[in-house]
Amino acid sequence: MQVSESLRIAVTNLRVHKVRSFLTVLGTVIGVMSVITIVSIIEGMNKYVSERLLEEGSNTFYVDKIGLITDYQEYLDAMKRKDLTTDDARALERLSTSILVVGSMSESRSDVRYRSREVSSVQIRGVDEGYQAASVVEVEYGRFLSREDVVRRRPVCVLGTDVRDKLFSGLDPLGKEVRVGRYIFRVIGVAEKKGSLLGMSQDSNVMMPLPAFRKAFGSRSSVMLVAKAKDQESLGLAQDEARAILRARRKVPFSKPDDFSIMSAETFMEIYKNFTSTAYLVTVGIAALSLVVGGIVIMNIMIVSVTERTKEIGIRKAVGARSADIMFQFLIESLILSGSGGLIGVLVGVGIAVLVSHVTPLPAAVKAWAIGMGLLVALGVGGFFGIYPAARAAKLDPIEALRYE
Repeated sequence: MQVSESLRIAVTNLRVHKVRSFLTVLGTVIGVMSVITIVSIIEGMNKYVSERLLEEGSNTFYVDKIGLITDYQEYLDAMKRKDLTTDDARALERLSTSILVVGSMSESRSDVRYRSREVSSVQIRGVDEGYQAASVVEVEYGRFLSREDVVRRRPVCVLGTDVRDKLFSGLDPLGKEVRVGRYIFRVIGVAEKKGSLLGMSQDSNVMMPLPAFRKAFGSRSSVMLVAKAKDQESLGLAQDEARAILRARRKVPFSKPDDFSIMSAETFMEIYKNFTSTAYLVTVGIAALSLVVGGIVIMNIMIVSVTERTKEIGIRKAVGARSADIMFQFLIESLILSGSGGLIGVLVGVGIAVLVSHVTPLPAAVKAWAIGMGLLVALGVGGFFGIYPAARAAKLDPIEALRYE
């Protein structure tokens, strides 16, 4: 039997039972759809997060007293460590051969007011003169904090665009005075818009000189050091030098671990990918379960189809069809069922991924390998679960099949 004839017979039979055929492939549709949707969203998020982290500088790294800790006991232990200071920042600049500039930063949250308008829980950053160069902060208009602002503890600030829009909406904020907590600060600049990262705004902040920040929010707190290596190739060496310098300054014994944390964009990306790998595993589990169920349904429906068409099989064998022809025909039907389910799943999955990227902050990136994998797995399921019904049809005795009613 020719392949084209087998395809024609298979498609004709599936058209006769449209509803049954659709319900048969539903498990395959759900499995492939799940894979395409989740993979597209996770790949899109990986690309998006990677790009946003690189915007902070591929040769920038951070030194923090506590670092990224998820265990409460570790957090309590980390709180006992010595604070990092601006003197540590100056020591890194002075002693390291690979570090270009080091900035210092402390953070808190406070309400910000201008006349009758107020923005709640704004991120307040106290920074020094090296912070702008180290963290690649750009100013939309006005100016950034200068060394004179820091040394003289001037009550001045730079607004993020979200704070600017909510407090001044249409007004020029330069020279205006805003109240941050209990203190008054004069606006000298507006930072360039950065947008949001996974739905969290990066523009809802106010930056002020670190000494003025400490006056308003307390001086007994560690700073985060933001260091910029000379270039990306020097990043590893710069981190090693920073580690050696800080261990010597903080008198950490050779046998003891660091009492501070060094993080870079790669560190954050690695943690993020470890987090999203869980979603991958869940997706694989859902898809595997759906595909197995779909395969079993395909096998059962094909067995029913063989039973319904027993007499047809007998007639074909009587006029010369070989067992291999009969087996091939039913295997083709199974592959068409699973393949069409895979194709529908791909289309629905891509549609959902695109829809999610348009109506939510989550980005999506449809990958060709994910589409190919979904279709191949669907066809594999159809082939595997279609073998038994096809073999059963091929083994039918033509005389017994002709007698079947």
